[in-house]
Amino acid sequence: MRLIVTGGLGFIGSAVVRHFAANPDNVVLNIDKCTYAGNPASVLKVSNNENYTLLQADIVATELIQQAVSDFAPDAILHLAAESHVDRSIDGPGAFVQTNVVGTFSMLQAARRYWQNLPSTKQADFRFIHVSTDEVFGSLGDTGAFTETTPYQPSSPYSASKAGSDHLARAWQHTYDMPVIVTNCSNNYGPYQFPEKLIPLVTLKCLAGETIPVYGKGENVRDWLFVEDHVSALATVLQHGVPGETYNIGGQCEISNLEVVKTLCGIVDTLKPDGMPREKLIEFVADRPGHDYRYAMDIKKIHDELGWQPAANFTDGVEQTVRWYMENTSWWQAILDGSYRLERLGVAEG
Repeated sequence: MRLIVTGGLGFIGSAVVRHFAANPDNVVLNIDKCTYAGNPASVLKVSNNENYTLLQADIVATELIQQAVSDFAPDAILHLAAESHVDRSIDGPGAFVQTNVVGTFSMLQAARRYWQNLPSTKQADFRFIHVSTDEVFGSLGDTGAFTETTPYQPSSPYSASKAGSDHLARAWQHTYDMPVIVTNCSNNYGPYQFPEKLIPLVTLKCLAGETIPVYGKGENVRDWLFVEDHVSALATVLQHGVPGETYNIGGQCEISNLEVVKTLCGIVDTLKPDGMPREKLIEFVADRPGHDYRYAMDIKKIHDELGWQPAANFTDGVEQTVRWYMENTSWWQAILDGSYRLERLGVAEG
């Protein structure tokens, strides 16, 4: 297939790029703005492949994106480009509206103009996969899980901007009959994740012997999805998903933030005993504004209709992730040598 991946230098996007570009029968165009979270080192394994090209561009640049889509002539577009960190959205929501809402509009318009000029057979085969988050649904109590029909109730500027992009994607499918599919995933983890996220942040704090901040009492619960499982789900949706449908993607692994932190401390203690026990580094700090209590995904639809289910269990996946960070110091050290220093974001001050 000829595939456009937006945001392919980011965490999930780079995993998608590595997966599809590893197959020489695919041709992949990666469109990425190369922001702080976009790391060319994340696609080094395929960057010299003849079937891979990087276009550094902002997806809000409609005319440029339109030309790129037209010139490349994709069979499908996997739209992952997004500002994705909740804490950053609290500090600077404008960038999230621009990229996640305006940028998605730009991609949908470019795709529609290209798609409308295709022969009818190619129109039917074309796919626009809009990759989104479970955070659009808001917060759960102690029980229940999000389904594909759960009403939207976003709580943060990030989730609100993603909710807006989801609505745009569905509107383009409904209004123009363009073959759009929306996916909503739970919290991803794995190698190549930017260190501001919980699992790599705690891992690096453990390795450095620094204080590990835990919001509130650490009781907030997330459904953790190994990034390679997410990629396999997206590949399944691309191949078998039905246009106009939405598919929830989750890891079936609900764990509180405090349990995640303690698990990471234990793994680092085992792999690098000096400095143990790392749990002594945990420090409870003021919760972030509007912190959702619990997310959980019902994945019955994608399992029953498309035959997908996650393969990784959290214990194995998170140990593999910690080992990767320990063995790839140069990847994350280059980030820490830049503008990010593992500091707290999203305190809503000023």
